[in-house]
Amino acid sequence: MKDFIVAIDGPAGSGKSSISDIVANKLGFTHVDTGAFFRAVTLEALNRGINLENEDEYSFLDDINVIYKDGKTYVNGKDVSSLIRTGEISRNVSTPAKLKRVREKVIEFERMSSHGKIIMDGRDIGTVVLPNADLKIFLTASNEERARRRFEQNKLMGIESDYNTILKEIIERDKKDSERAIAPLKQAIDAIAIDTTKMSIDEVSNTIIKLINERND
Repeated sequence: MKDFIVAIDGPAGSGKSSISDIVANKLGFTHVDTGAFFRAVTLEALNRGINLENEDEYSFLDDINVIYKDGKTYVNGKDVSSLIRTGEISRNVSTPAKLKRVREKVIEFERMSSHGKIIMDGRDIGTVVLPNADLKIFLTASNEERARRRFEQNKLMGIESDYNTILKEIIERDKKDSERAIAPLKQAIDAIAIDTTKMSIDEVSNTIIKLINERND
């Protein structure tokens, strides 16, 4: 199977994971949700009661194995897919994500998954993790639209949430992700930007599928 790597970056709530799932399923690619790795590390850190800002306390990374397979996330064999999508994880995940030790460990998982026909989404895939990707996409959407999507997603998952709180968290998350010293959120120079605010999921998916087909002839 010929390798073809698609890197999809963008801020929280821009639709990266949902779009990546749809495109991957339609084209027979494997979707790797890299945000799940960071969320899993955050969950484990919170469970262990460590100081999230103290890099020295992340020695437990040598004792855990995080696997993302078939849309589910496992930590040492335990399915934590729903546990890593709570508001508490969303509020805290940016703290571990800015630490060099955490990012280096997560990148190991990401690069190990970058063989074959892959769609990998995150915040620094096209700029840091897979700078030689065959196609780079940067998805954006307005703050309000991203908050609405996250609110609706939570409702479908049975998670109670407040729209205004989510909007505030998204704005704060963007600030943290964009200003962090290590691998900040930014568009790769050679990435194609797609503003999804007024686009349906099908419209975004079809746009990306067209781009992939054009480059993967």
